[in-house]
Amino acid sequence: MKSKTTLVRTLSLPSAIAISIGGMLSGIFVLPGVAFGITGPSVSLAFLVAGICIIPAVLSKAELATAMPKSGGTYVYIDRAFGPLFGVVSGIGLWLSLLLKSAFSLVGLSAYLHVLVELDSFYTTIVAIVSLLLVLVLNLFGVKKVGSAQLAIVGVSVTSLVVLIALGVNSVSAVSPTEFLSDGTLGFFGGVAFLYISYAGVTKIAAIAGEISEPEKNLPRTMIISLLLIMAVYVCVSMVLVRFIDGGALSTDIRPIYTAASEMGGPIAGYIAGVVGVMTLLSMANSGLLASSRFPFAMARDGALPKVFASISKQYLTPVFSIIVTAFAIALAVIFLDVVKIAKLASAFKVLMFILVNLSVIVFRETNAQWYRPKYKSPLYPFVQIFGILSGLFLLTFLGLQALLSVLAVFIIGFLVFLAYGRKTNRSGLLSNYGVFSFLFRGRRAGASETELDQDEVIEGIYSSDSQIVVPLLGDETSPEMIVEVASSINPKDSVNAINIIEAPDQTFLEDVNLVSPKDESVKRRILSLRESKNTKVTFESLPTHDVVNTIKNITSVQKCEWLVMGWGGRENTGILVRNPVGWVIKNINANLALFKDNGVRNISKVVLAVRPGREGNRFIKVADNICKYYGANLTLLNVIGKDAKKSVETKLHNNNNSLLKGLSREENSLVVKSNDVIGVISEVSASYDLLIIGSQEKSAWYNVLLGLKSDRFVKNSVCSVLRLTIRD
Repeated sequence: MKSKTTLVRTLSLPSAIAISIGGMLSGIFVLPGVAFGITGPSVSLAFLVAGICIIPAVLSKAELATAMPKSGGTYVYIDRAFGPLFGVVSGIGLWLSLLLKSAFSLVGLSAYLHVLVELDSFYTTIVAIVSLLLVLVLNLFGVKKVGSAQLAIVGVSVTSLVVLIALGVNSVSAVSPTEFLSDGTLGFFGGVAFLYISYAGVTKIAAIAGEISEPEKNLPRTMIISLLLIMAVYVCVSMVLVRFIDGGALSTDIRPIYTAASEMGGPIAGYIAGVVGVMTLLSMANSGLLASSRFPFAMARDGALPKVFASISKQYLTPVFSIIVTAFAIALAVIFLDVVKIAKLASAFKVLMFILVNLSVIVFRETNAQWYRPKYKSPLYPFVQIFGILSGLFLLTFLGLQALLSVLAVFIIGFLVFLAYGRKTNRSGLLSNYGVFSFLFRGRRAGASETELDQDEVIEGIYSSDSQIVVPLLGDETSPEMIVEVASSINPKDSVNAINIIEAPDQTFLEDVNLVSPKDESVKRRILSLRESKNTKVTFESLPTHDVVNTIKNITSVQKCEWLVMGWGGRENTGILVRNPVGWVIKNINANLALFKDNGVRNISKVVLAVRPGREGNRFIKVADNICKYYGANLTLLNVIGKDAKKSVETKLHNNNNSLLKGLSREENSLVVKSNDVIGVISEVSASYDLLIIGSQEKSAWYNVLLGLKSDRFVKNSVCSVLRLTIRD
C-alpha cells in the first residue's frame, strides 16, 4: 500500500534566519587566527570578499529551492539537472564538506575547553572524540529538545560577538596598504579561499525548503539577510582580533575569541568567551552531523548507495547506519588532519558544490524544462552565475594540491559508486537529451515508469479541505474515534477532518516517515467507520512533521477551520520551559477550540455545563445543545456560589439559567450549589453526569503554571469526561 506524504511548512522567516546563521558561527570561533597566518591583517577584507563570492550561489539556490521546494537541497538540484552521476558526486562532496566542518568544530571545541579545565594538549584529540560520541548519541536517539537549545545557543553566541565588537571597534586603527596586504595578493586570495567554508551554512536552509512557510518570499530573504548579517559580524570581529592580539600569536591561534576577550576584559571575560565557544562549537558539531548524515541517507533512498544507509530505527525513527558512518568519518578527520587541512578540504568541496549549483540554474533555464517554474528568479542572469562559476574555479587553485586532488578523488569515487549503484536508477537529468555524452546524465532504467510524489499537491489537498472542524491526533489519545465523535457533535452539519500528526526527529526526512503502521491503519479504520455508525461526515489524513505546534497552526490558518478539537490530558501547561502543544494552541489559535478529556465514558446521556455569569452565554448553550441533540442527552446548567450567598443571588442565577435554556426541546435543568469548595463540588456533581462542559481560564499567571489552573484542577477531579470550550470573539 502506497501512502502520500505531506511536507509541512513550519519555519517562519526569523526561525529560518536563526537556523541559517547558526550554521555559520563555528568559522569565526576557529578560523580567523589561522587565516591571519595566510593573508595577514587583510583577513577582514578576505572575509568580505569570500562572502561576495558566495552571493551567486545564494541567489541560485534560492531560485532552485522555490522551483523545487522539498527537502534535499543541493543534492536534489544537481541530480535533477545533471542526472544520477553528478547527483552521486554532489552527494559525496556535500557529505564530506559538512562532516569536515563538524570536524574542525570539534577540534576548536577541545581548544576552548582546554582553557576552562586546563587539559593537557595531549588530550585535545581525545576531548574531540568524546564530544563526538555525545553528539552521536543525541542524533541516534533523535533528541528533539536539542533543536530548541541550539536556537538559544545561537542567540547567546551572536550576542557575545556583538558585545566583543562594541567593546573593541573604537580601538581599531587604519593600516597602511603595504602592511594590510603583507602577504601579497597570492596570500590574500589564499585567505579568501580558505575562509570560503565559513559561509557554507548560509545555503543549508535550502535543504529544508519544504518546511519553510512562503518559500518563494522567505527563502531568498533568509539567505540574503543571514549572509549580510554574518558578513558584518565576521568583518568586524576579525578587525577587533587583529587590533588586540599580537600577529605572531594570532597566526596559530584556534581559539581567537577567547584570546581577544581575555586581552580586553581579563580572565573573567576570557572564561565567559570560553564557555560560549564550547557551547557554540558543540552545537555546530551536532547540527553538522545531523545535516551531513542526511546525504548518504538520501542517496540510498534514491538507489545511489546500498539500502543499509536508508535504514531507520523503528523506535527512534533515525537513520542509524548513516549517522554512525558519518560520525566515524568525522572521527578519522579529527585524528589524522589538522585544522588547516580540514578547513581547506571543506572549502574545496563546498566551492565545487557551489559551482555545480550555479551551473544547474543555467541548465534549467536554457533547457526550458516545463516543470521548472521558480517563484523567485535570480537577478542579472546569467552574469551572476558566470561570476560564481569563474570565481569558484579561481579560488580552487589557491587551496593547494591536496585539496585539488581530493576534489578529483570525489569525482572518481562518485563515478565508481554510480557504476555500482546509480546506474540502476530510473532517474535522468535534463542534460540526458543533449549531446553524445548523454549517457552520463541518466540511469540505466531512465524512462521506466516511476510515480513521483508531488509534495505541494499533497499539502494543498489537506490544507484546502473544506472541513469546518479539524481534529489533530497526536498519537497519545485513549480513543481517537471518541474525540472525532465529540467533534462531530459540536455541529453535526459540519464536516470533520481528522489529521493523524506523526512527529519525526530532525534527522529523518519527512517523506521517509512510515504512514501506514498497523496502529495508524487501525485508527483510520475506526474513525472512518463513524461515517456509517454515526452518520458522521469525516475524512482522515496522515501528516508527518518535525514541529507539531506549527503544523497545527498552519492547518487551522489555511483551512476553513471554525473548530479545532483535540484530546487533552487535563493540563494546559506541562512546565515553564517545555513547549506544550495544547498550552500554545489555547493562547494562539484563532479558531474556536474544544479540548476533550476522555475518562472512558462511551454512552453520553446526561451533560452538565458549568456556567460563569457573563462568560458562558448563548454560544456555549448552542454548542451544549448540539451535543445533547447528537447524543439524545439531557442538559443541566451548573452554578457554584459562596456558602453565605443570599437567596436572591441563587434566584437570580436560576432565572438567568432558565432564560438561557428557553426554547430548547428536551429536559433541561438549572442547578445552583452553595459551597466554598468549587473543585469539590465539581468532583461530586460530575459523578451524576457523563460529560462536563467548562469554559476556558480567563488568565494564566506564572503561578498557575506551577500550581495548575483552576479549570485544570476541575478536570483532574472530575469523574466523568470533560469538554473544555474556548469560543473566540
